[in-house]
Amino acid sequence: MAIKQANIAVIGGSGLYEMEGLEDLTPVDLETPFGKPSDSIMLGSLEGVPVAFLPRHGRGHRVNPTNIPARANIYALKSLGVQRIISVSAVGSLKEEFAPLDLVVPNQLIDRTRQRASTFFDQGMVVHIGFAEPFCADTSQIVYQSAQELGIRVHPGGTMVVMEGPAFSTRAESFMYRSWGADLIGMTALPEAKLAREAEICYATLACVTDYDCWHTGSATVTVEVVVQNLLKNVATSKEVLRRIILRLNGDRDCPCASALKDAIITPEDRISEELKRKLAPIVGRYVTRCV
Repeated sequence: MAIKQANIAVIGGSGLYEMEGLEDLTPVDLETPFGKPSDSIMLGSLEGVPVAFLPRHGRGHRVNPTNIPARANIYALKSLGVQRIISVSAVGSLKEEFAPLDLVVPNQLIDRTRQRASTFFDQGMVVHIGFAEPFCADTSQIVYQSAQELGIRVHPGGTMVVMEGPAFSTRAESFMYRSWGADLIGMTALPEAKLAREAEICYATLACVTDYDCWHTGSATVTVEVVVQNLLKNVATSKEVLRRIILRLNGDRDCPCASALKDAIITPEDRISEELKRKLAPIVGRYVTRCV
C-alpha cells in the first residue's frame, strides 16, 4: 500500500542518499512556492511506521551546502505531514574528546552562514520565533539514547558552528571557533533548524565526526579523502541508529516545537494578503484564516 504522508522524516547528509529497510516505497516530486526540493522525497514504511527520506545534497551529491534549497525541503516535508526531522550530518571536531568516527547530538548552534535564505517570512508577514534552544530536546534525547543503547561512542550535547562553505576553514578560523567554546563545525544545520522551527517541526541532528578540522597539530589537515573515508564508516553506523530512533519516535509530541508560531506572528491578520496566506498555508494555516 502506497504511503501518502509521514510523521517522521530523515534528511540524509553526505554519503547517506537512501534509507535501508523502507518498504512500499513511493517517490514524491513536489513543487513548492520556494522551488523544488533537493531531490525526490521517498515515502515508505519501516516496520509499520511511515517515514519520509530526503537526501540533502541530492542523489549523487549534486548540490553544495550554500545552494541546498532548504526552504523547499522543509516546506515539502511539512506538506507531507512531517512533525519530526532527524538530520544526519558530517561534521568536523573542534575538541580533542570528539574524535573522528564518534557521533554527537548537538544542542546549540552558531550561525556563520551569509548567503542563505533562512526564513519563510521574508516579506509581507513578520514572525519572530524563539530559537534559544535550536534543537528539539525531546527528540535529541531519543537520538542520543538510541545510539548509546547500541554501544556506539556518542556524546550528548555540543555547540556546532555552521559555516558557509564549500571550502573548509582556514586554520585561523578553526582556532577562533575553538576560542568561542564551539565543539563542532558543519555546513548544513542552518538554515534547516530555523526553518523547521518556523514550520513547528521538531528537529534533531545526528552529527557524524569525520575529522579534526585543521586546528589539530597531531592530525593531517582535513581533506576530502579523509572526510570520505570516515564518512562511509559513519554512514553504516548511522543507519543502525536511525532504525532504532524511528521506531521510538512514533508518538504524540509534548514539546514547545509543536506550537512555536503561537505567539510569534507579529503582523495582524488583516494586514496579511490572501495570496501570502495561500502560499504559506501548510506553515501558518493553524493561525490565520486561509482564503478559500
